[in-house]
Amino acid sequence: MSAHHPPQGARPNPPALYLNDVHVAFDGFKAINGLNLIVEKGELRAIIGPNGAGKTTMMDIITGKTRPDKGEVFLRHDIDLTKKDEAEIANLGIGRKFQKPSVFESHTVYHNLELAQKAPRGPLAAIFARVSPEMEARIEEVLGIIGLSDDRDRMAGNLSHGQKQWLEIGMLLMQEPDLLLVDEPVAGMTDAETEQTAELLKEIAKTRSVVVVEHDMTFVEQLGSKVTVLHEGTVIAEGPLSVVREDPHVIEVYLGR
Repeated sequence: MSAHHPPQGARPNPPALYLNDVHVAFDGFKAINGLNLIVEKGELRAIIGPNGAGKTTMMDIITGKTRPDKGEVFLRHDIDLTKKDEAEIANLGIGRKFQKPSVFESHTVYHNLELAQKAPRGPLAAIFARVSPEMEARIEEVLGIIGLSDDRDRMAGNLSHGQKQWLEIGMLLMQEPDLLLVDEPVAGMTDAETEQTAELLKEIAKTRSVVVVEHDMTFVEQLGSKVTVLHEGTVIAEGPLSVVREDPHVIEVYLGR
């Protein structure tokens, strides 16, 4: 175990997420190999890299789906995520959006957001519960953020692919996460939807931290955020896209192909 502990004291604002020298192997294959990552509070970060670079495994480690063999994974400065299971981590305020949207197709947009709220009573009670004025206001707010106010009464199954992705992001926002992990959100989207998604994530990152794993370089450029490049389970470059895309190592392993 390394002697590094999350930088307390030295930093008045602890980072939202802190990974230090993280390793994990599957059947001898080093999926994550000495990974270090710090995401600040209220930061939008793009993670790019070739297939097999460890992007999905990194997300799995942060959400408790995969345990690292060694290394530190902290939410803020005090919560050791390696000691928590997936449900606990979700309740701590980490929301994950997978590539394929999973919305309730036979419910309205509004009802999807209602069902996604943090319901202490459990999902069945939520179906029959009356919506409180506070919840009503929150749903309205989220509808505005995701650009679906006019579609509130449409069945989710009738939305476009892009709109379903936004609805699912909205469903995560209903749970008030501090950290949002988003996996390839613009795969299969039109150019217009891609651009709107970049705007949406930038808006969300004003109030919470957002980490986006993506292949689409146009989209990464639209995000205008700091970029981390993974290769063979470790970070090989970090900085603005304009800088990392000129990095000879990055060109060799990823962008130059």
